[in-house]
Amino acid sequence: MRMGVLDIGSNSAQLQVVEASPGAPPLPTHAVKYPTFLAESIQPDGLITATGIDRLVEAVKDAAAAARTLQVDRLFAFATSAVRDAGNGTEIAARLARETGIQPRFLTGDEEARLTYLAVRRWYGWSAGRLLVLDIGGGSMEIALGRDAQPDFAVSLPLGAGRLTKAFLQDDPPTRDQLRALRRHARATLREVSDRLRWEGDPKRVIASSKTFKQLARLTGAPAQRTGPFVRRTLRRSDLAAWIPRIARLTTAERAQLRGISQSRARQVLAGAVIAKAAMTALDIKQLDVSPWALREGVILHHLESAMQQEPSLALDTLQISQTQEPTAPHSNVTVMPTLP
Repeated sequence: MRMGVLDIGSNSAQLQVVEASPGAPPLPTHAVKYPTFLAESIQPDGLITATGIDRLVEAVKDAAAAARTLQVDRLFAFATSAVRDAGNGTEIAARLARETGIQPRFLTGDEEARLTYLAVRRWYGWSAGRLLVLDIGGGSMEIALGRDAQPDFAVSLPLGAGRLTKAFLQDDPPTRDQLRALRRHARATLREVSDRLRWEGDPKRVIASSKTFKQLARLTGAPAQRTGPFVRRTLRRSDLAAWIPRIARLTTAERAQLRGISQSRARQVLAGAVIAKAAMTALDIKQLDVSPWALREGVILHHLESAMQQEPSLALDTLQISQTQEPTAPHSNVTVMPTLP
């Protein structure tokens, strides 16, 4: 089955297409994204501007058209904090359903944390032991801790790189006072959960996911993405501490010229680096690994597990396995799955 996940985030509407079957890893075939820049369209009252909504609708239309072109059988669409937390989020969802045929599920912060943890746990396997998982998005930061299929602790914090760039780093480059205020805010917010995580005990391994961590790892010397997902990528707190002052002196245009930093994320990479360092300091993390799997893979794995649970169980005392072929949806018709089971 060819499945698609449409992640409607603060920077882009990103479609990831995989060949998926129960019991097998989802194998990526295509990835396309269309800019939304929602973080720049959020007004002080929490509403997304009309221009931002128009851009979002066009991005989702393009993603839906791409899903049909790529012969996706089932499409799972979800929106994260940028739309979820917007004052007019309900109206935006209604317009998306009306004009694009796609009504995204609004994932809660807790769901984001748990689905990301699921993906990371599957990638590293049971032998990885107890995992602490960090993920920095555009609107929020997710933290999860556990050793089993479900985390023992999962939380979402309003520490997204896009959100805090808009709230604290208005100048380009920012002033020292703006940067100092951002650091204080990040430290104060992380204190709410750092004591709880320390009480839970040390994890065996710390893993980060998300584009923010991938770009920071690449900036500080990790291998490029083109070398493939099986190459180990790490991020050290000491490297972040050395790079943050350098990034802070650069304009957005100058940051976009740095290794691993995309133009669309160049403005918010400084906030992402500050949040990452604050989290690693608060949780006493000197180094972490960067996972190739994150939230989108977690959504796919969740749906595959649900499909397996609905399969009739096989008798263990027989040696014959009945193989059935699911009817394939016509290529011109994409089945949109708006909610998680």
